[in-house]
Amino acid sequence: MPELPEVETSRRGIAPFLEQQNIAEVIVRDHRLRWPVNPDLPQILAEQRVHQIRRRAKYLLFDCDSGTLLIHLGMSGRLRVLDASQPLQPDKHDHVDIVFENGYRLRYTDPRRFGAVIWTHEPVELHPLLSHLGPEPLEADFDADYLLDKASKRQVAIKTFIMNAEIVVGVGNIYASEALFMAGIHPKMITAQLKRNQAFKLVEAIKAVLGKAIAAGGTTLRDFRDSEGNPGYFAQELQVYNRAGLGCRQCGHPIELFRQANRATYFCPACQGL
Repeated sequence: MPELPEVETSRRGIAPFLEQQNIAEVIVRDHRLRWPVNPDLPQILAEQRVHQIRRRAKYLLFDCDSGTLLIHLGMSGRLRVLDASQPLQPDKHDHVDIVFENGYRLRYTDPRRFGAVIWTHEPVELHPLLSHLGPEPLEADFDADYLLDKASKRQVAIKTFIMNAEIVVGVGNIYASEALFMAGIHPKMITAQLKRNQAFKLVEAIKAVLGKAIAAGGTTLRDFRDSEGNPGYFAQELQVYNRAGLGCRQCGHPIELFRQANRATYFCPACQGL
């Protein structure tokens, strides 16, 4: 599933071609995404201008004249910018095309159809999919004081806690394991036990891991590709995730794996002791 770094990579890939451009045509081939695509979307978006493309959590927000288009990539979604003048026949998983007056076409592809293409004319921050979300992990308001305050009120495992989008967005399973390793914190540690110095290390680790992943174009473990069809290369830098039985890059102890909240959790028992 594309996580925050993969979505941010997609945003950076498409924004230079589509921002400050007018929409000429919208083609919806299959309305059956996670939530049905509004049948009036082609008429709604016709001749509107995309002023800016932002990211909130794992949603891409296209700020238009009279509202916002939200795109979520789901489990297998992908966005590509194509030359609209070139004859490129869509395949069965190419569900939505947005054609721009500058000659580019944004194509949304989603084999599993778990993604979403949603229009709203209300303030996007109030949309039910966004209104409950916690802060962005790379912004200044996500700091040690914030994390410590939230953690002190909970009695859950720290890995489950930082993966909760109401606490902080975008820390998916891979990045949670990597950040906890970098901070030297065991994934089973109870949140109320978190100390100030640990909170500081964890916040810094989350920011560092996500920043490196974005710089590397995301992490490809299955089928993620960016807007140009390139895989993400952060997988080559993973310290613990998907390395069960291999020696820790830091101390040499074998990396261990266990199931936590139905997710695979990797850690080094020597570097992350309880």
